[in-house]
Parts: sequence; structure tokens; C-alpha cells
Amino acid sequence: MINGSFGSGKTSASQKLQPLIPNSMIYDPEEIGYMLRKIITEDIYFEEERTDDFQDIELWRILVVQTAQELMNSYKKHLIVPMTIYKSENFNYILNGFRSIDRDTFHFCLLASEETIKKRIEKRGDKFDVWYQKQTNAGVIAFTDIKFQEHIDTDNKETEEVIRIILRKISKINV
Repeated sequence: MINGSFGSGKTSASQKLQPLIPNSMIYDPEEIGYMLRKIITEDIYFEEERTDDFQDIELWRILVVQTAQELMNSYKKHLIVPMTIYKSENFNYILNGFRSIDRDTFHFCLLASEETIKKRIEKRGDKFDVWYQKQTNAGVIAFTDIKFQEHIDTDNKETEEVIRIILRKISKINV
């Protein structure tokens, strides 16, 4: 799992890690959220699910774990999972679910300052609007918690350095 705020470098790190980790594939749980948004209409949502965040849909976290299980059963590949997940209930459920599938699950949390995140989001062409600000503020605060270890500060690191740190932690590969 490669966790962290939007703009912390999760997708970039995942894409560059994938060819370096034999027998691996990227699994992005956001796709589960997009699917649920298309299937579940507003009148079906439970009251607590009526937010602007698909991670508030209980079925999302369940399907994230079940899909990971099915991907591993079917394709027998290591999963590289980039996602921003800072809400404790979802984080604990998904991490524990992944560890029940593969006890060698690793979790890395990429940290960056709000200033760095804003620059990166705007550099990729997105507007650092109210939604991004809200998510960034919540993530920057939450991700400092020890439960989100292993922390990797990305403010002054290139993606290649982040990848080297991750690879050292997961294997004897020396890149």
C-alpha cells in the first residue's frame, strides 16, 4: 500500500515501482469508488454515505479488500496499491483485510507539506480548490499518526529516491 495525500507522489511512485517489482500489478481502489458512484443512485445511499467522498460508502472498503483477494487469486501477482486513505475505520479495515490475504503486506505513507501538495496538484493541471484543500488538511494532520507508518517525507525527494526507500524496505533489491 502506498498511502498519502493527493499530490504526495503515490501514483508516480507506483508507476515507477511496478516494473521493478517482479510479478506485480497496480490496483487502484479509486476505480471501485467510481464504479459505485455509477451504480448507486442518490436515493439508495444510506444517510451517512451522502457525502462527497466515496470512501464513506461502506461497500467501498468491503469491495476494495474483496477485489484485492480476487486479483491475487486469479492473477497471482503482487499488488501495488496507491490510495489516499486517512479515515481510521477504512484504513484499519483495508490494511487488516490486505494482511489477511497476504501477511507480507507493506504500508508506506508518503508525507508532504500543504505547500508542496498545492504545487504538485497545480503542476498536473488541477485546481487546488476547496475540495483539495479540505482533503489535504485532513490528510496532513491524520497521516502524522504512528498507525500510518512507514512514513516517507517526499517534500524534497525525487520519485526515484522514494522508490529506493520502498525497495530497500520490501526486499534486498538495491536500486
